[in-house]
Amino acid sequence: MSWPLVKLQKLVDVIMGQAPPGSECNKNGVGTAFVKAGEFGTERPVIREWTTKPLKFAKFEDVLLCVVGATCGKVNRGEECAIGRSVAAIRSKEELVDNNYLYYFISSWSNRLRSMSQGAAQTVISKDMILGLEIPLPYPDDPEKSLKEQKRIAAILDKADAIRRKRQQAIELADEFLRSVFLDMFGDPVTNPKGWNPAILGDLIHFAKDGPHVSPKYSDEGIPFLSTRHVKPSGVVWEDLKYVTQEEAGLHWKKCKPQLGDVLYTKGGTTGIACPVDFKEEFAVWVHVALLRPNVSKVNYIWLSYMLNSRYCYFQSQQHTRGATNKDLGLTRMVDIKMFCPPLRDQERFVQIKKQIEVLINSGLDFNQSNLFESLSQKAFKGEL
Repeated sequence: MSWPLVKLQKLVDVIMGQAPPGSECNKNGVGTAFVKAGEFGTERPVIREWTTKPLKFAKFEDVLLCVVGATCGKVNRGEECAIGRSVAAIRSKEELVDNNYLYYFISSWSNRLRSMSQGAAQTVISKDMILGLEIPLPYPDDPEKSLKEQKRIAAILDKADAIRRKRQQAIELADEFLRSVFLDMFGDPVTNPKGWNPAILGDLIHFAKDGPHVSPKYSDEGIPFLSTRHVKPSGVVWEDLKYVTQEEAGLHWKKCKPQLGDVLYTKGGTTGIACPVDFKEEFAVWVHVALLRPNVSKVNYIWLSYMLNSRYCYFQSQQHTRGATNKDLGLTRMVDIKMFCPPLRDQERFVQIKKQIEVLINSGLDFNQSNLFESLSQKAFKGEL
């Protein structure tokens, strides 16, 4: 069954943030905690700034939504704090809608809210856009029964979300361990104590390309369109995604189409982060992500990702990055990054160790946590849980 749709304006209040006078902000813990979109954390904001003249406030039970700029649509749980103009606090009318249920609903709308945002120079999600959203609401004519059902659904999503987070933590710990294994097997690239053959990135790849230098036309679903925030040393993060149609993706693929065995390398904004394309699913990339096509006779793509993420190569990537505001690690500069290149058999020994670690992780949590969570979310708001 599908739940009836009810506009949020009947269920919530929306508080749009407002920045306090700049001179009244500090990093010394004096005054009221102050949150901007840049402070959104994994679950709740990370407090880095305080103000003695707060203007607009959020509460711990609120849902926080980024409404201005590049992070439009990003969602966090609330905090007792003042909020800047890039943040809106969505406050439930507790007798009608459960806070957790509302949080998961807004999270499920993250991509569509971003695509709805307006503005030429800077994208903005307005208060009217938020209030105009329609939320599936069980038993809207019986608030008590409705809240009970909302809490039941939110509890299921809480458990799935907790599993997703635990698996991500396990992946991060495993990646930290593998960096230590890398150094033990191959030595510090700075000193090259084992005397491996020196090389530059350009020696080990067929090409380095990036996505088209034009803004894509986004859609509600289709082909994932990855930007720098999705490229992490531990792998692609399949969250907070944007999508393009198959036709739009085809236009981007004319310049470069990622494939299994490539390496993604961030070159705009956040630069110098690499991750392997160790999956077959189709996707397209933004201009700020470079696509490296390794020469398989010389280098293993997973090993190359770890080398590029070493402190030695990362430091060089920052030296090759140009621009203070619009940072860019140019394609013609990144290929000059120095490294060493051990024989393929040694690289592949390291990759086998990595695969063994992944088996251990997946044996404890033997499903794709992101796909599971997204599937449950879709079912939840269709009344199918």
